[in-house]
Amino acid sequence: MSQERPRALKAYDVLPDSDRVIELGDLGSWRPELVATDLDGTLLDSAGVVSPRTRKALSACWDAGIPVVGVTGRGPRLLDSVRDALDGRGIAALSQGGFVVDLERDEVLRAVALPREQAERVIRQIEEVAGDLILAVEDAAEQGEAQDARLRVQHGFEWPYPEAAQVLARDEVLPPGPVLKAFLRSSTLGQDELLARARSVVDPADAEVTHAGLGFIEVLPPGVTKATGLAVALERYGVDLGDVLVFGDMPNDLPMLTAVAAAGGRAIAMANAHPDVRAVVQGVTSGHDADGVARYLEAILDV
Repeated sequence: MSQERPRALKAYDVLPDSDRVIELGDLGSWRPELVATDLDGTLLDSAGVVSPRTRKALSACWDAGIPVVGVTGRGPRLLDSVRDALDGRGIAALSQGGFVVDLERDEVLRAVALPREQAERVIRQIEEVAGDLILAVEDAAEQGEAQDARLRVQHGFEWPYPEAAQVLARDEVLPPGPVLKAFLRSSTLGQDELLARARSVVDPADAEVTHAGLGFIEVLPPGVTKATGLAVALERYGVDLGDVLVFGDMPNDLPMLTAVAAAGGRAIAMANAHPDVRAVVQGVTSGHDADGVARYLEAILDV
């Protein structure tokens, strides 16, 4: 793996419908008080960057007094890439909502970890129904040194981002202390099936499990979702869920999408979104390679 940590990081290969253009029609007069958006597969294009058109649309939000919050699965060691995507403005919820930071003040607003013994027990439960899994882990003890942190990766784990990592034997991957989150990959099961099996045995009181469309599932501290991470930002800004416009594409986005929709806000999927996401949202915009977020913001802000 690369020894440098580039700001623009490509996560996905080209997704189906990523360049599909959706005609939005009349979106009505409703305007949000805050915009929340996933990054990979949503705000970022297939090269892992924010296009000029999308940056202009984000700037239009800020100019209109509408904060933009990035809500991503990327961990704190990838903070530079998140900061760059959001132009260093506002609040970002990383690690599926477990690590929330004010980008302008360099202030950590939330940092939640899973005790090692609890992570080990949950992984064992999942392996009982899914077979042997390949493991990677974010060490919670390194959160404060995000620039120096390296992912702990079991030999054979295919990690999507071009970043430095510690490649370890399976019995060395879990650190001595708590973990920010763990990643589990199966050599025989797809991510949807692996997630379904994990949810059949994992008590939400012990851990959250989800996936971000990257071929593996994630094990997080209980109560850590993109919805609870977004809630930290909303409290800081004094904005209600019902006044939020949110964009997403994968199952890890479902908690914040459904929370916003249930509160009367507006939840929008990308054209390239997972079927489970498209099933719960109130609208669909163009794919992430067709500036889907920008197109929707332009329409709703009339810019």
